[in-house]
Amino acid sequence: MTIPAHLQSLRLPLIGAPMYIVSNPKLVIAQCQAGIVGSVPALNARDGDGGGIMLEVWLKQITEALDAWDQANPDTPAAPFAVNQIVHKSNERLERDIKICARWKVPIWITSLGAREEVNEMAHQAGSIVLHDVISNRFARKAIEKGADGLIAVAAGAGGHTGAQSPFALVQEIRQWFDGPLALSGAIASGASLLAAQAAGADFGYMGTPFIATKEADAPQAYQDMLCQAQAQDIVTTAAVTGVNGNYLSASLEATGVDPGTIGQLSLLGDKTKPGPKPWLDIWSAGQGVGSIDEVVPAKDLIGRIADEYEAARKRMTRITTPRTIQSCKDTS
Repeated sequence: MTIPAHLQSLRLPLIGAPMYIVSNPKLVIAQCQAGIVGSVPALNARDGDGGGIMLEVWLKQITEALDAWDQANPDTPAAPFAVNQIVHKSNERLERDIKICARWKVPIWITSLGAREEVNEMAHQAGSIVLHDVISNRFARKAIEKGADGLIAVAAGAGGHTGAQSPFALVQEIRQWFDGPLALSGAIASGASLLAAQAAGADFGYMGTPFIATKEADAPQAYQDMLCQAQAQDIVTTAAVTGVNGNYLSASLEATGVDPGTIGQLSLLGDKTKPGPKPWLDIWSAGQGVGSIDEVVPAKDLIGRIADEYEAARKRMTRITTPRTIQSCKDTS
């Protein structure tokens, strides 16, 4: 298996997941400078009233900041960054946004909600690679057939829109036929879980929820405080919020007047022009790895902690797998 040059020489085999509303250039820059892939959804860049195209502004900001970092820190260059594109035909901005990403030579394109050959071709023409997120082996095959370079396996436990399959089962099925770049999403929230993802067969971990609780994230203080108090048991999985299965903080449902115990029988999909709880804005997502979060810290510090945990886990596994010398119990006197 060959890892593309874009994904080599990372400090950690980790990709920061693009999070709707939460991810922004400041977070991406901090992630990349700390040695992991940072990413942002293209749709987070909302055009301003002045007529400017905000995605252009963001890509210029990220590119210039990382170039300046590399010049000042030649021994520890920044990791590459990624932009997430919703490639479903309902995304009216897609054609414009992928042209902008091609012009700025965004190194990694993360595509979601359908695989599109023409999008992959444009990325390759720009010298970029495409990672497509999938929730099943069937969708994984389709993505590779249509030209994606790698896959993001979204398994049970992932924050926001989630898969339903065990990470072990999903990675195992994909690895039976695909030996290219593979990231795993689903409760990856510590250095130990990152190492476990690699042991299961993935090349990279895909982490989102812990980065919501960072200084750089565009998340309300109440959201971050809720993350610091939550455990896995406080995560509710439902399709009632957006029509697609997702993982959400039960306390955020309660705060909008929704009983988490009845969410399976409800639908919050209504007239978006009328007042009511809004997905992502009022109903907050989180993955089942939320129990690792107990404070809000700079992204650099979070990545440093994960790196320490990752190294400790590697040492622990080395001790476990090293054969021990069996002492003889015979009396040699």
